[in-house]
Amino acid sequence: MSGKKEMILRTHFSERICHWFMVICFFLAALSGLSWVFPSLNWLNGVLGGPQLARILHPFLGIAVFLALMFLFVRLVRYNIPDRDDLSWFANVKDVLLGRHNKALKVGKYNAGQKVLFWGIMGLITLLLISGLAIWRAYFAEYFPIPVLRLGMLLHSLAGICLILLIIGHAYMGFWVKGSIGGMVTGYVSRAWARSHHERWYRQIASKPTRDGGSK
Repeated sequence: MSGKKEMILRTHFSERICHWFMVICFFLAALSGLSWVFPSLNWLNGVLGGPQLARILHPFLGIAVFLALMFLFVRLVRYNIPDRDDLSWFANVKDVLLGRHNKALKVGKYNAGQKVLFWGIMGLITLLLISGLAIWRAYFAEYFPIPVLRLGMLLHSLAGICLILLIIGHAYMGFWVKGSIGGMVTGYVSRAWARSHHERWYRQIASKPTRDGGSK
């Protein structure tokens, strides 16, 4: 019982389900996309049942990722607005990466690095949606001239690769910071974890009931 009192709700169930659904859809869309950008990886489209089926499913998976991200955007955007305290995080980023938490950085629910990741992902997924719709051969490509389609394919490929790299960095940091993955699986983090990594957010919710730590 005492152990449960030491835990704080950080991520609600709906956000966790949306996050993991998005991870699966993005993983499948990314593999099929890489199979077209890099010919040596053409075998990856077999994950979706072969080249023909992959070309059908890829756009729908991309739209699913976009819709999931829009849900998370609405839920989490208020925690990702840049503020002056973010400058302190950037000034001490080396200590953060090395796991040294001697200085109180007044970090809110998300730190400055997570905010950069948040806005980077949102920007790239928007570019992917716009360019993807333009080059979607089954529905919209016929309405655009060839030069626009070529530009759209280039932007779509570049944005996709950049997004994959951002997601890899996001996953790496999730494993690097002990307790982060567990928080996204169960929704709860320890009070010690919250104090260490998100001190300002912890102070804001410390006086509230333990089940009121996440977004409402």
